[in-house]
Amino acid sequence: MNTNKNLYPTEPLKTWAEAKYLRNKYYQDFIDAKKKGGLRVSGSGTMYFSLLGGLGKDVWTLTGEPYSATSAYYQDFSTQCMEAVEKAGIARDLCGYLRNYWGGVLLDKMIMPDGTILNEWPKPDFFFTSHYCCTHAKWYQWCREAGGNLPLYGIDVPWHPFTQETTGQRIDYIVQQALEGIEWMEKVTGRTYDDELMLEAMDNEARSSYYWAETCVLNRAVPAPLDEKTIYSLYVFNTLCPHNQEITDFYRKVRDEVGERVERGIAAWSNERFRYITDSQPPWSFLHIFRHLERAYGAVSVGSLYSYALEVNWDLDEQGNLVPAKTPQMLGAKRDTREDAVRAYVGFKIKNGLLCRWYDSEVTSGIMKKIVEAWKADAVLIHLNRGCEGTAIGQMENRLDLMKANIPVLTFEGNMGDYREFDMARTLNRIESFFESMGIEKIES
Repeated sequence: MNTNKNLYPTEPLKTWAEAKYLRNKYYQDFIDAKKKGGLRVSGSGTMYFSLLGGLGKDVWTLTGEPYSATSAYYQDFSTQCMEAVEKAGIARDLCGYLRNYWGGVLLDKMIMPDGTILNEWPKPDFFFTSHYCCTHAKWYQWCREAGGNLPLYGIDVPWHPFTQETTGQRIDYIVQQALEGIEWMEKVTGRTYDDELMLEAMDNEARSSYYWAETCVLNRAVPAPLDEKTIYSLYVFNTLCPHNQEITDFYRKVRDEVGERVERGIAAWSNERFRYITDSQPPWSFLHIFRHLERAYGAVSVGSLYSYALEVNWDLDEQGNLVPAKTPQMLGAKRDTREDAVRAYVGFKIKNGLLCRWYDSEVTSGIMKKIVEAWKADAVLIHLNRGCEGTAIGQMENRLDLMKANIPVLTFEGNMGDYREFDMARTLNRIESFFESMGIEKIES
């Protein structure tokens, strides 16, 4: 094996700096919304964002999962949050994200992406959420009650296997809830809903998804233009505010820059020798584990089922490969009425999303094998995540399915939201032993 330090040219990703700026900006916009006459909305990062668009362009969202991942990244603040919920008698085996979020509410504190702690939790005007997993709507029901009976609307999303045709019954079920949700938002805000603004938001959200999917496809190149630690800084806006024009423009720039890097042979990490993927959320307090594996072994994570699935829509081509799903605009979907537009939007999200795959291990394994092949991964690292019941469903079955396909796979235990449940030394020892068992030697210093 070549043990030279550098094999490929590399340079900083320009849009990474923009991502850092945008994330702080949107947190600040959420905080400042009230004094500017705007609206604050919180809920799950899988919400039906574009439905908020009809209320106006001064509606700002702060979704639970992205915020809680930020909280978990900062160990000291996360510890305060975890201890606050435990003192309140809240079970430690609940969602790791939920407990970080609830801890902030109990402490009346909020942490910004740059680590600044604010001594006030900014209450939303209302909660608007989807209900994909068992905690989503209950998460915000608790916050609603803790905040003084704040308005809450949840859309129940039925499980749908990615590989099957969407049934009209499933779509009808969500469309009806969405239409009722629009009327509900008019009542609680006193605003007149604007269908043209809703359509604009839907177009933006669909394009944000499409541009990010194209970016993910570009990462199949060797060397990979992006590593997963960088991907985490980029994908987040699809779970924060994808219906915003500024975000759509950002994802177009990301796609263009990554495409240019592929053409020029620019690598995310200069010593790429070994490629792997992961499956679910990482232990957010220990992202430096990715950098250690890159420096020590030239091992680059080129993505994950999770980072390629978040609010991103996919389809299968004739050969069964994952390709970006065409947007309703591209398909010429009928959108003459509000119901038509909502139906096209819901159909796009439920048919082409990978999020619901967690509830069928066979479907999950099939998608993981497609990613391994198309992204030229040499192995899979599975995070047995105690912090998320949804992504943990069927993981051991996934392991067996991958092994049967002769794909090297390693499992390690942890919690994406609670650093106290992750053993860094033990995990590194496991991964290094796994690499060395495959003949992946450390790079000479």
